[in-house]
Amino acid sequence: MKKQNKKSIAMPIKLLNLLPYIFFFACGIIFTLYFTNFSVNLQIINGQILNYSSSNSQPLSPPPPPPRSIIPRLGLADYIKPINVEHDMSDEELLWRSSMVPKVKEFPFKIVPKVAFMFLTRGPILLSPLWELFFKGHEGLYSIYVHSDPCYNNKSQVDESCIFHGRRIPSKEVEWGKVNMVEAEKRLLANALLDISNQRFVLLSEACIPLFNFSTIYTHLINSNKNFVETYDEPGPVGRGRYHPRMSPTIRLSQWMKGSQWFQMDRDLAIEVVSDETYFPIFQKYCKGSCYADEHYLPTFVNMKFRSRNSGRTLTWVDWSKGGAHPNRFNRQDVTMEFLKKLRSESRCEYNGEKTSVCHLFARKFTPHALSRLLRFAPKVMQFNH
Repeated sequence: MKKQNKKSIAMPIKLLNLLPYIFFFACGIIFTLYFTNFSVNLQIINGQILNYSSSNSQPLSPPPPPPRSIIPRLGLADYIKPINVEHDMSDEELLWRSSMVPKVKEFPFKIVPKVAFMFLTRGPILLSPLWELFFKGHEGLYSIYVHSDPCYNNKSQVDESCIFHGRRIPSKEVEWGKVNMVEAEKRLLANALLDISNQRFVLLSEACIPLFNFSTIYTHLINSNKNFVETYDEPGPVGRGRYHPRMSPTIRLSQWMKGSQWFQMDRDLAIEVVSDETYFPIFQKYCKGSCYADEHYLPTFVNMKFRSRNSGRTLTWVDWSKGGAHPNRFNRQDVTMEFLKKLRSESRCEYNGEKTSVCHLFARKFTPHALSRLLRFAPKVMQFNH
């Protein structure tokens, strides 16, 4: 009897111990049934959580993936594309940028070599109609760069159709006979070097004219194995007399040369000129007053460092027969067919190891009054129509 009572008492106690498990089991069944009929989908859109009813039995499709970011690529064509001449680089930045040289000499692309025509002027190029006729039909074979006085508004005074429009580089004031004229020449070279297709560089003034047609001048320059920087020793006061003793020992008196500032050079020499940090600072410091750096810096520098690659002469004809500080000027009455023919063939010189009568490709100084006759004779004498 006692054993039965003990069993009857133990059974309720065991049931009581199972009640929590039974309760949680029942709750699980209820929640399962509930979420079978109702589901909650959460999407995050623009940082907000939205609840959607499950009345639609079809599950919502996942949101589309974000668009892939497109990384712009810099191709070779963009890399070698010349910088706009109206850039905002300082002189220091410009010279540094233009002095960059690839060690691999062979181009991995085809280029058409161009001649860079660089005009160092005080204002508008009043002989521009003649140059328009000269360049016509030869697009892609030349580049034009103009360094003029900063007060001259190139955009407002040059017609939109003119070949010189938009070709003015960032310029600074230039004074005749001062070292800043050489700085302007280096500025022109540096800008022209930014176009890798420019292989020859010609310095001209607003008073210069071409003596031959474009094809003749282009072929002569591109095929030349020499540069054309005039260099000669002038013992008198207008030569060695301008030398400053403090230039020694970097530049000795025996190395001091003179020559025309109107040069024609290849790309290799142009890079050397804009990169020179040894000799030009000497000129900036000591070539002042009546020294006339534009007549001495390039002749001295080129003769010291690159004599074997230089012809020692210029391709620009100038008349100094009347003496004085400036060459002779030519007006309308001076321009005749006989005179132009004489300039084209009166001299004898050497070109690529052979004798030739084509010694000057350009001439100066011609005034705007000579333009009408120059335009009349250009097709006949200079053969601009060929």
